[in-house]
Amino acid sequence: MENPPLLLSHLLYFASKKKEEKLRKEEEEEERREKEVMGRGKIEIKRIENSSNRQVTYSKRRNGIIKKAKEITVLCDAKVSLIIFASSGKMHEYCSPSTSLVDILEQYHRQSGKRLWDPKHENLSNEIDRIKKENDSMQIKLRHLKGEDLTSLNHKELMAIEDALENGLISIRDKESEEMERMRKNGKMLEEENTYLKFVLRQQEIAKQQELAMENTVRAEIDHHHHHDYNSHLPFAFRVQPIQPNLQERI
Repeated sequence: MENPPLLLSHLLYFASKKKEEKLRKEEEEEERREKEVMGRGKIEIKRIENSSNRQVTYSKRRNGIIKKAKEITVLCDAKVSLIIFASSGKMHEYCSPSTSLVDILEQYHRQSGKRLWDPKHENLSNEIDRIKKENDSMQIKLRHLKGEDLTSLNHKELMAIEDALENGLISIRDKESEEMERMRKNGKMLEEENTYLKFVLRQQEIAKQQELAMENTVRAEIDHHHHHDYNSHLPFAFRVQPIQPNLQERI
């Protein structure tokens, strides 16, 4: 009997080959149909109802458009940008190597006077540019504060950096002093709390010792009273014997 995994592999292989054969036949059918339509001198443009034929036609013509875009880029030194969305939402694109989609859109804006986004998006783009410039400026100032790239600065700018560093150093020292004072106060509070806890623990030990001593005292008193009561009954027991008169004399 054939191994099940091997049998499954064979089944998948034959299914894949069958699918490829079906697609090939559909492409051939599409080519034949186009030739027949073109042979009659008239091309009917309408939506292809069969989904398989529609997918084959899309794939074929998409590749043809992209091929033509590449050819016109090379042959005519043209700048081409092509974006195609399938009915499934999948995107395919092509852009000439000598340019970019952003450059083409900017050129389109300049020549057509049309805008592809509203002013709100433009303001957002301007804000992004402003933040980038501000970030670059802050990076330069940070390098200057670290003592880097100082050759391009004049005397006034160097003095401003020196003042900024001195003010920063003063602020750091003040902050350090505040932190040291806070740590000292915390340490003192911990010492006082530790002393209080030791006092409470000592008082508990003393109370426990006193309680134990009290228990020992009470136990000793109970033992003493019990012993006293026992001794107080002994004379009564021995006094019973003299009641019998002259027992020895009788004997």
